[in-house]
Amino acid sequence: MATKAVLKNRIRSVSSTRQITKAMELVSASKMRRAQDSALRSRAYRNTARQILTRLRELTDVSKHPLFTVRQIQTRLIVIISSDRGLAGAYNSNVLRQLMQELKTDREHDIHTKLIVIGKRAANVIGRIEDMDVIGLYEHFPESPTADDIRPILTSVLDAFQDGSVDAVDVLYTDYKSSIKQEVTLDRLLPAAYESVHISPDLEAAVFEPSPQAVLGTITERLIEADLTQAIYESQASEQSSRMMAMKNATDNASELIDDLTLAFNTARQAGITQELAEITGGAEAMK
Repeated sequence: MATKAVLKNRIRSVSSTRQITKAMELVSASKMRRAQDSALRSRAYRNTARQILTRLRELTDVSKHPLFTVRQIQTRLIVIISSDRGLAGAYNSNVLRQLMQELKTDREHDIHTKLIVIGKRAANVIGRIEDMDVIGLYEHFPESPTADDIRPILTSVLDAFQDGSVDAVDVLYTDYKSSIKQEVTLDRLLPAAYESVHISPDLEAAVFEPSPQAVLGTITERLIEADLTQAIYESQASEQSSRMMAMKNATDNASELIDDLTLAFNTARQAGITQELAEITGGAEAMK
């Protein structure tokens, strides 16, 4: 059995760790609420953007528009969204596991894969893989990104698709469902409106002025930007939720460990007291 001094030091050490994890849990909870608000507030805008792209494709000939062009996929660009920091449970490992599966699938179909990486955690893993074609790397991405922060990524995506260097663009991110549930998701960004979505009755009856063709040429990039922006918001909300739950679990585990160590310390102290009493009693008997 460990000595009382060792047990006391361990209790003190675990208590300090619990204070740290509790503080990180509270910070993550605050950040999660802000990130959650951003994700939920803009989700309706993203969904409407997808509906508008689908409706425009139905109303006009999009075959000549460079962002709607459907080509046989020989090269695919994946925008992967991870975090800069760890201690977020399985958040990063889940998205990286899905990326490995996508890379395997592309190799099996002789598709060349290019990557744009957001987040240091994914960059560290991808940097150890040989022959990876990374065309963009963004670390220390802002927690509340603006259009200026997202524009360089969007420009790289649009240029790569329009000049024909890639035939499709996907974004791999973690979709925020709730504070305890997040799902890794792969969405197609380009070609635009590649996957049709359900169109609301109000939008079906909408009139596009001056014409669907003019609207198509004007707002397509903005609608794609909305899709990419939402993926980043969803990922950030998922990251903070995962980190909050990971720190809560760590705090709970530390509390349980402290209880066990305290019980062991009290047992050791009681055993020491019992031994001292036995020695005193034995000494007193010897003196008679």
